[in-house]
Amino acid sequence: MSAVRVDVTLSDGATLAVTRWPGEGPTVVLLHAGVADRRSWTAVADELAGEGLDLVAYDRRGFGESPAHAEGSEATHLGDLVQVLDRVDVGRAVVVGNSMGGALALDLALTEPTRVAAVLLIGAAVSGMTDDDTPFDWTPDPASGPLMEALDEASGSGDVDAQVGLLAHLWLDGPTSDAGRVGGTPRELFARMNERILEVDAADDAGDAGLDAWARLGVVEVPVLATWGALDIPADEPFYAETARRIGQGPGRVLPDVAHLPGLEQPALVADLVREVVLGRAM
Repeated sequence: MSAVRVDVTLSDGATLAVTRWPGEGPTVVLLHAGVADRRSWTAVADELAGEGLDLVAYDRRGFGESPAHAEGSEATHLGDLVQVLDRVDVGRAVVVGNSMGGALALDLALTEPTRVAAVLLIGAAVSGMTDDDTPFDWTPDPASGPLMEALDEASGSGDVDAQVGLLAHLWLDGPTSDAGRVGGTPRELFARMNERILEVDAADDAGDAGLDAWARLGVVEVPVLATWGALDIPADEPFYAETARRIGQGPGRVLPDVAHLPGLEQPALVADLVREVVLGRAM
């Protein structure tokens, strides 16, 4: 299964960078995290090579090789996703979302359920997520808090190298682990992806569709498997578990020995999850 570049031009003229690993089997759309781009799925696709799946990954606006939103643009990431599916002729797909990609996957499942066969969430955010309606509050945990403070300082000073290093500790290694726990090619790729993200410096709310998916998780009709890494940010873990509870399709699954980006550090693990969801064994 060889990768093919199939960039998509949207209705407003913007072109998104898209990679497809074509196959005759079910289509799986891979949505990247907010600290990554489509390259974060390459190793997972390599693990699935030869299995006949039709894999699609693309860079959202402001990530990787896709341009940021133009000034005054009303385009949303959700609208872009629907257009990508249309342009690459995908009627229905299994949707895999990591972090912010997970929020986008749930937005699609709520608004276009006929386009979604199933959803795999990996450390997923949720549009409209809040602690106002939970018995717990989000507060920085002792491991994450100092890293977040240091990241704010590095951002204020414009020190890109420091920012990338702190982002890697927070999201790739996991804040409770030693810095550098994940090395080699995954760490190098993380650095390249985030150098690009910092260069573009898109607004945090760019592309937001304004959905309150958090309040509507109970009406998600498509099969969903919610997972998260055991080494992810401790303060976020109650929200992952609450997401699984609200969806009501069974308890979430904690993935051992990985943090927020399992596809980078253990692509075989994520490939196994994709196989489960495609075959319906996880539901």
